[in-house]
Amino acid sequence: MSATAAPAAGARPWAWIPTLYFGQGLPYVVVMTLSVILYKNLGLANAEIALYTSWLYLPWVVKPLWSPLVDLFGTKRAWIVVLQLAVGASLALVALTLPMERFFQLSLAVFWLMAFASATHDIAADGFYLHALAEHQQAAFVGVRSAFYRAAMIAGQGGLVVLAGSLTELTGDVRFAWQVVFGTLAGLFALLFAWHRFVLPRPATDGPVPSEGGALAGFVETFRAFFARGDIGLVLAFLLTFRLGEAQALKLVAPFLLDARSAGGIGLTTQQVGLVYGTLGVAALTVGGILGGLAIARHGLARWLWPMLLAVHVPNLAFVWLAGTQPAGPAAVGAAIAIEQLGYGFGFAAYLMYMIKVAEGPHKTAHYALCTGFMALGMMLPGMVSGWIQQQLGYPAFFLWVCACTVPSMLVATRLRIDPDFGRRRDGP
Repeated sequence: MSATAAPAAGARPWAWIPTLYFGQGLPYVVVMTLSVILYKNLGLANAEIALYTSWLYLPWVVKPLWSPLVDLFGTKRAWIVVLQLAVGASLALVALTLPMERFFQLSLAVFWLMAFASATHDIAADGFYLHALAEHQQAAFVGVRSAFYRAAMIAGQGGLVVLAGSLTELTGDVRFAWQVVFGTLAGLFALLFAWHRFVLPRPATDGPVPSEGGALAGFVETFRAFFARGDIGLVLAFLLTFRLGEAQALKLVAPFLLDARSAGGIGLTTQQVGLVYGTLGVAALTVGGILGGLAIARHGLARWLWPMLLAVHVPNLAFVWLAGTQPAGPAAVGAAIAIEQLGYGFGFAAYLMYMIKVAEGPHKTAHYALCTGFMALGMMLPGMVSGWIQQQLGYPAFFLWVCACTVPSMLVATRLRIDPDFGRRRDGP
């Protein structure tokens, strides 16, 4: 491919960014959220669900260990389409395991395989995004990519949860209902595989990163360059603390909404959870993400860092209110969740752009993967103990604890220094 093809690669981002990030979001929401609701429907306890599904974060945590391979071998485009086929196959396997006697162990093993394929797909997709778009386009579309990633959550924890609940009521068979859900997802990934083989552009820079000493030397240099940063301690502190509160809340929101009012929950049905949390909530998250990306593209990350940080953390008080008042019916619950998710979507754009800033340089695909790996570690470890903490504190005190856990990231943010022009759209080519 000639260098003259590079401008065309990013000229039609609407043709591939929505479907690429929808495809990136689906397996993540399946592993992290649908698995929680599936196991809750099948009778597992909160602590058990939180512990075992939190371990599924591990592939996203350790993916930096193999992220240089995506840089050193082949194109990101090729990695993307092959891994989407692998995710589709693993979704089909989950459907096959559910009727089996040892369904929990077998389905969990397949979720592990899906998580590894999805984490590697994330490396390739994020690297492809950095190669196919100029910096101002990256900022302008960071909200769009986040929006369609969140749209996958609407489809996953919204529409598909409603489908599972409706089929359960219709047939009386929880396992069959979830088999249909996972079979549908497998078919969707077959379509995404076919579409991306056709539509993904071929940026001139999308290829193996050259290394003078060969693959091993390139592998080592990738890590050395990242950890040799003078501000590496501050970078890691921000990446690990930004989602400290969310990591714990995320594992317990669906159980909280599903648990009986006598147990401190809201007592919604599976379909209602799919509507208020998986559809209305994620729609608000999507709108917030788009607005956040547009704000950064217009004024730069530095100007919006603190407003976005507060937009992420302050609305966590909505869950404190829900746990304290236990409002009846889905309307008030949906309004509170929509407010919280709108703020989170708006503010999360700052976190994405900060990782893009950290990843700048010749190893940007692998370095971005390192950033997201630390982000995943910041989600996995708190999530593992969140079920136990909730059982000790009860829901109202647990959500107050979540709010307290947002303070460390704000303390770290006081020391961040960001170029005022970073992420801002500038005139000219």
